[in-house]
Amino acid sequence: GGQPAMEFSFAPPGTTPGGAGGAGSVRKALYASSMSQLRLLMVSRMAKPEEVLIVEDENGNIVRETLKDNDVLVQYKIMRETLIYLAHLDHKDTETQMLEKLSNQLNGKEYSWNVLNTLCWAIGSISGSMAEDQENRFLVTAIRDLLNLCEITRGKDHKAVIASNIMYVVGQYPRFLRLHWKFLKTVVNKLFEFMHENHPGVQDMACDTFLKISIKCKRKFVMMQVGEHEPFVDELLRSIGDTIRDLEPHQIHTFYEAVGHMISSEVNPAKREEYVQRLMEPPNTTWNAIMAQAKSQGSECLKSQDVIKNIANILKTNTAACTSLGQPFQNQMSSIYADTLNVYRLYSELISASIAEGGPYASRSSLVKAMRTVKREVLRLIETFVERCEDPHLVAQQLVPAMMDPVLADYARNVPDARDAEVLSLFAAIINKVEGAMMEEVPKIFEAVFECTLQMITVNFEDYPDHRLKFFSLLRAITNHCFRALFALAPAQLKLVVDSIVWAFRHTERNIAETGLNLLLEMTKYFQVSEFCNQFHQSFYLSLIQEIFAVMTDGFHKPGFKIHALILQNLFCIAESEQLSAPLWDVAAAGPAGYPNNASFVKEHVSKLLTSSFPNMGRAEAVVLVQGMFDYKADLTMFKNHLRDFLVQTKQFKSSDNSAMFAEEQAARQTQERARIEAIPGMLPPSQIDMGDD
Repeated sequence: GGQPAMEFSFAPPGTTPGGAGGAGSVRKALYASSMSQLRLLMVSRMAKPEEVLIVEDENGNIVRETLKDNDVLVQYKIMRETLIYLAHLDHKDTETQMLEKLSNQLNGKEYSWNVLNTLCWAIGSISGSMAEDQENRFLVTAIRDLLNLCEITRGKDHKAVIASNIMYVVGQYPRFLRLHWKFLKTVVNKLFEFMHENHPGVQDMACDTFLKISIKCKRKFVMMQVGEHEPFVDELLRSIGDTIRDLEPHQIHTFYEAVGHMISSEVNPAKREEYVQRLMEPPNTTWNAIMAQAKSQGSECLKSQDVIKNIANILKTNTAACTSLGQPFQNQMSSIYADTLNVYRLYSELISASIAEGGPYASRSSLVKAMRTVKREVLRLIETFVERCEDPHLVAQQLVPAMMDPVLADYARNVPDARDAEVLSLFAAIINKVEGAMMEEVPKIFEAVFECTLQMITVNFEDYPDHRLKFFSLLRAITNHCFRALFALAPAQLKLVVDSIVWAFRHTERNIAETGLNLLLEMTKYFQVSEFCNQFHQSFYLSLIQEIFAVMTDGFHKPGFKIHALILQNLFCIAESEQLSAPLWDVAAAGPAGYPNNASFVKEHVSKLLTSSFPNMGRAEAVVLVQGMFDYKADLTMFKNHLRDFLVQTKQFKSSDNSAMFAEEQAARQTQERARIEAIPGMLPPSQIDMGDD
């Protein structure tokens, strides 16, 4: 066999590690038998990994797991790392123990669900810790044994347990599967077989594992393999109807995403296009039949629950394929786009009518919920295509004009409860993709969504949580890509924008507060390099300083400290910069020469602000504090330390946990530690390793 990937030495520093006379090898030999016993113990007690969905319930039945047990996941992580260290200490012993235990499963000496489960979870967990040739030798035996066990065992529950173990193990070893086409093909056909097992856990795992393997091995399925007369994907597409006939809709969506990965790796465009058409043929057939019926009999036939459910599932299937296909999904998208918008418009009108007739309770009826699902799925499909599309021009020219009325104007026309937050994230995605090409449309977007959404989210901090986050993400997209559009706003509208950002960072909900703070920082920087620098700061500088100090010192927004500091640093720097030439003080009251410059005014203003907010703070103390902020503004680390020193002495912070304000430094330390651990072969799970396309 080849050399182990890495040898560990526990020798004291200065000795030759692992050398003939090294203390390390002596100690290793000394502990060898204890380590071997520990390995056996770990293998027989291994905790369940997250991917395994099949568990034994309290009545001894094999069922699909309903709740994730976090304690088990934490235990699994620790055991997995320990087992990888143990494997590196002695690769041979690890392999021997595992294969011996497995052969005892086959010959029936110690077959039990628990023994088999823990063994397979352990085998899957050490993926990446062996050198390639050892891993190949080990897995050829292990996978063959597991497949044999599956053949010889009878009984539904036994089959389910063995199936789940085969699936977990093969899903953990993509490198092996890529090197062994025969095994890969056998494994995938086995997964197709499991898709017909009417055991919910088995079918779910079969689809999840199929997706995992398709992502890592996608090229293998479109290439002509030795000994085959066609690429595997051809065979797969020919029998797709048969393969998925026993799957639930959500499982079919996973299946479609998996096949999309395979097809996306086909380099010949004509062939790829043909594959996409064949893949989409089953859902397209149903879709076209529904649309034809609607055209001939009128929209009445689209109102039945079954048809609505069917349409939602077809849209989800399209979204799943689009997620993995990306740009090659374009022709399919073009062929259904007009119909999806018609469906969207129709269901929107029906929902509005139901709510108008039945009042607020109508929005909770199962029919309205089902129709809203369709609307959301249309929006998700378009958003997915926009994000994955590589042709911004196509998005701007073909998709956007057609959706302005049915999607955007519809949002404005609807009652608040019928507005879909996904409209906001869709337009954010479009602007992020086509950038400045949306400049002309921004005023229309503002008109349709801005004030009506603000009215929904500024009543309190709780209602419409989805709309909140997506609204500020949309505003952020506009700020970063169509900034000039903000100049076109009337002063009252710009004030609304700034007020809404303040509203965002007052949230104690971290995501929303952080989006608001980032947005404010980006927006002020754009204004500072524009011809509107003076106007912007004369309008908003003092109120922003006050608002940032308010959230920074109230003790409820500690995780935002890093960005609070960046914003204050920026505002203090601009006060002393060339860009800002207009006075920030009230010239009518103090006269044009009331202060020698903006910096001296801001220092006095902030000192007063602090003494009025903190009654115990004396005037002199405040002046020193503010002078320090100005002195350190060029050095962010010093600036942050100065702010923190001040905060931890205030009564809001004195006796509380302030670790959130040091989160940034803490994260940097953790990243270093992770990097050290991840350098050990096997520590990074295979799903997180980029293997490229070979």
